[in-house]
Amino acid sequence: MRKARIAVLVSGGGTNLQAILDASAAGKIPHGEVVLVVSNKEDAYALERAKKANVAGVTLTKKQLGSQEAFETALTKTLTDYGVELIVLAGFLSILSETFTSRWPRRILNIHPSLIPSFCGAGYYGLKVHEAALKKGVKVTGATVHFVNEIPDGGEILLQKAVRVQPGDTPERLQLRVMQQAEWKLLPKAVELVSKEIVNGRN
Repeated sequence: MRKARIAVLVSGGGTNLQAILDASAAGKIPHGEVVLVVSNKEDAYALERAKKANVAGVTLTKKQLGSQEAFETALTKTLTDYGVELIVLAGFLSILSETFTSRWPRRILNIHPSLIPSFCGAGYYGLKVHEAALKKGVKVTGATVHFVNEIPDGGEILLQKAVRVQPGDTPERLQLRVMQQAEWKLLPKAVELVSKEIVNGRN
């Protein structure tokens, strides 16, 4: 059976990448295959995870390439060279331009650690999201998988999962619970959904 060719873009530890790799190894992403991991940070541990899973890893940085435009040109060439059909942003801390995202309609997925439209958009990433949720005093937060367009966290929502905020939560504790209960479950599920659409010619 043909599988959609997937690239995962990362900036850090790669826990969401690991969730995808584990789900794939367990047969939960039958219509997709991770063929490439791209990091915009040279020391990202996610590259080690890729290596352990025998997945090609590439580092492309704006510092090395000189500009966002040069970065996106190199990224496009790398994705094309690997025949990538679906891009997954998994803790990728760089905003992609409209020029780039418009080339990949409904082919770029992102996981955001809140229930969009809460605590999202420019400036909301990582622990900042959970800090904002606790400061606001919400009782329920969660994670959202959405398609990526030119607006940060503004693309069509694909999946969401709610997670309860517990008394005494710190941003770090809440972040871990959202990862465990929502992010690591939602992202592989979304990857399989879109991969299946691609293989069946519906995306």
